[in-house]
Amino acid sequence: MRPTLTHDVLPSDSRKVKSQVRIFPISGIVCHTCKVIWQRLREAVMPTPAAADWLRIAAGFNQSAQFPNCIGALDGKHIRVKKPSHSGSRYFNYKQYFSVVLMALADSDYKFVIVDIGAYGSTSDSRILSASRMGERLRQNQLALPEPSRLPGSAGPPAPFVIVADEGFALSPHLMRPFPRRDLDDRKRIFNYRLTRARRYVECAFGILSSKWRVFQSSIQMKPDNVTLVIQACVMLHNFTRIHDASTDADLGLNMTSSVSLDLSRPGRPGTAGLAVREIFADYFSSPEGALSWQMDAIRGSR
Repeated sequence: MRPTLTHDVLPSDSRKVKSQVRIFPISGIVCHTCKVIWQRLREAVMPTPAAADWLRIAAGFNQSAQFPNCIGALDGKHIRVKKPSHSGSRYFNYKQYFSVVLMALADSDYKFVIVDIGAYGSTSDSRILSASRMGERLRQNQLALPEPSRLPGSAGPPAPFVIVADEGFALSPHLMRPFPRRDLDDRKRIFNYRLTRARRYVECAFGILSSKWRVFQSSIQMKPDNVTLVIQACVMLHNFTRIHDASTDADLGLNMTSSVSLDLSRPGRPGTAGLAVREIFADYFSSPEGALSWQMDAIRGSR
């Protein structure tokens, strides 16, 4: 029997009140609450970014990760769910469990900037992005991105503002992915290292989300539409706590300065324009103006 709130919880002599109390399943209360959290907090803690917001995010990545003109780190997180009825293998992911995907763009403060929630677990990250509103707006240059600008200290060509992602995404003028593993020289290894340092922020944001909201530590026993509502609410509360009462990362048991992974085993077919933009960043990171004093030491283990 499902738990409900009914008139039975009231005193027996409260007949007038009893007649006005609705039978309301606990699951309905949870979903309604999650919907209200999403609706009430979204504009306050995850508003649609304007050009000034992108510039602020880019300044944060330049300061924290030494990756200029970066407007966010992108990745997808599989949220474990029970198998939906009559769903076949659509929710069954490559990790061998059923899931929906939280696709998120994060800033250097581990806050989510844009999210897409609810894609089938069997769908690749690149396809999810392509089918999402964020992906469509990115392709059509409708994200209100700032105009390209020269990288700090550089006399080279202006570079567009870009998103950093892993090898599961397609390269484009506004989305940078690592060079494939084959034929890597030091210049390409340095680019991969620098990109991965910036990309780790979305992975850490997912880690903070999962650590704080325990619902993500086991399979969510709800229908897919209701799972989406729960994820939406947790994303809003995540941003709210990061803005107003951010715990130290050490308190969450996360190592934000851990070594980065350079597993680049899934090459794709990048576009010509994206290749040209990646070359601008690769040249800059190996130049006197853009190099880090420790980057050569960092890449030695990946040779």
